[in-house]
Amino acid sequence: MTVAKHGKSYVEARQRYDREHQYLPSEAVALVKQLKSSKFDESVELHVRTGLNVRHADEQLRGTIALPHGLGKDVKVVVFAQGDKAREAEDAGADVVGSDDLAKRIEEGFTDFDVAIATPDLMPVVGRLGRILGPSGKMPNPKVGTVTMDVTKAVQESKAGKVEYRTDRTAIVHMVIGKSSFDEQRLLENYAAVVEELVRAKPSVAKGKYIHSITLASTMGPGVKVDPSRTRDILGEAPVAA
Repeated sequence: MTVAKHGKSYVEARQRYDREHQYLPSEAVALVKQLKSSKFDESVELHVRTGLNVRHADEQLRGTIALPHGLGKDVKVVVFAQGDKAREAEDAGADVVGSDDLAKRIEEGFTDFDVAIATPDLMPVVGRLGRILGPSGKMPNPKVGTVTMDVTKAVQESKAGKVEYRTDRTAIVHMVIGKSSFDEQRLLENYAAVVEELVRAKPSVAKGKYIHSITLASTMGPGVKVDPSRTRDILGEAPVAA
């Protein structure tokens, strides 16, 4: 069994901070930016381990949130629609619009998009793409507003940075909250929005400790532990910018 080895810059970065300490959110954001070493603009990732039993349907988390400062990237949106709704999607700024032809492209390997939206009448067409779109979290779903007749609103919100969150099989929520080029305040505000949303969305049937751990990291950088008890007044704990 081969064990992956980290590069020199990664190893050096891990030696520049206390890997076991749980930092304040503002401290963690600052550290993640300082520990970035690659030349490209890395994404900043948030990983929240919950105590939910996701084997029970009523303890699964899934929803959407519009980040205050977006993701720092051009969100590519495809829409399954026809007729007037197809024209509406195009006018709203959708990157690709289609029906059976779009489904065929995806079956043939087209996955270069971030969000898929569909009108209800085309869900039978989209349904056969479940094995492709499901694992990547791109399957349209009425619960998160991506199966809708209001395609203009859905496209515009997705383009503006509305993102989906969900627990995986191990009860962890993985999300991108911005780019390492964002200043600390913008990253902190996106972080606060996500954490506050997860707290708000806590299933009423959940028992025991809800948030077990929170980790922040850039794409190529080491993880920084964040104090999971700091879920309220996150922005109030941040140092005032000069």
